[in-house]
Amino acid sequence: MHDDRYIQLAHGNGGRRMRELIASLFVRHFGDSLNTQRDAAPLPDISGDLMITTDSFTVNPLEFPGGNIGSLAVHGTLNDLAVAGAEPRYLTVNALIEEGFEIARLDRLIASLGDTAREAGVAIVAGDTKVVARGEGGGLYLVTTGIGTRVPRLNLGLEHIEPGDRLLVSGPIGDHGIAVMLAREQFGLSGSLTSDAACVLPLTRALHALPGLRFMRDPTRGGLATVTHEIREATGYGMSLEESAVPVRAPVKAVCEMLGYDPYYLACEGRVVAVVSEQDAEKALALWRALPQGADAAIIGTIDHKTGPVVLTTSLGGQRVLDELEDDPLPRIC
Repeated sequence: MHDDRYIQLAHGNGGRRMRELIASLFVRHFGDSLNTQRDAAPLPDISGDLMITTDSFTVNPLEFPGGNIGSLAVHGTLNDLAVAGAEPRYLTVNALIEEGFEIARLDRLIASLGDTAREAGVAIVAGDTKVVARGEGGGLYLVTTGIGTRVPRLNLGLEHIEPGDRLLVSGPIGDHGIAVMLAREQFGLSGSLTSDAACVLPLTRALHALPGLRFMRDPTRGGLATVTHEIREATGYGMSLEESAVPVRAPVKAVCEMLGYDPYYLACEGRVVAVVSEQDAEKALALWRALPQGADAAIIGTIDHKTGPVVLTTSLGGQRVLDELEDDPLPRIC
């Protein structure tokens, strides 16, 4: 006998139950922009240079302080477009749901996804629903595609980075990684730290007019350290960072010290790393600090004039090489 409180395999078979689930849940939260009458949705009123990104989300737990997999899926996708110099316009969402997943919980997560997209002014235009057998999934996986238009005259890329450019971060690092880890309750720890998950469009838009803006990236998996290695690998230049300048909240430092994690490698979901010319670095910093999201922004380092490693000067005056990430310290984080 079917229990209507939980997802059944029949919810993914293309029949009546699937149609009812889509109509009663997804359409209700995504609105009229979701096209369920065609296999491909038109994109009206879109012009300019198109940019597209795709992503998948497998966070564990599905709900954590400061967000959930629904809001995270929107933020993560829009942020990828934003740091590439695009204005997000449309989203598609694929939901892979495990048999036995509570429908009330699914409703809550999809409602959050829809609300987050509306807040960002982005329409969800297409999607798909699949159900996997019990024990073959993590409850809910989301796969998204984002489409946007490149901001005119804004040409960002690793190839534009030059020696002497400054590296900036828009706020404290490691919040998301530690907030999700604490929510797993694996180590008997608890705290009030929340994820930094948010839409970074206000931060990226603030820098659009700066002629010295070279490159932006959101430091998700692999954190700040991985972004610096991406820059080093692409440009061949080394990098000098100042530990005293990198913002890290006290609770993040405390947990990292207790459990042996390194905040430089932990995921952020609402931060931007930017490379800006020396001439425009202070302007960029002032623009970010004028925003609530960027109040703790900082200039944290410089692109070197020669080939070399990523070097962190510690608060004690020593130097430490930030190696490239090898192992994933916190899997299923985003």
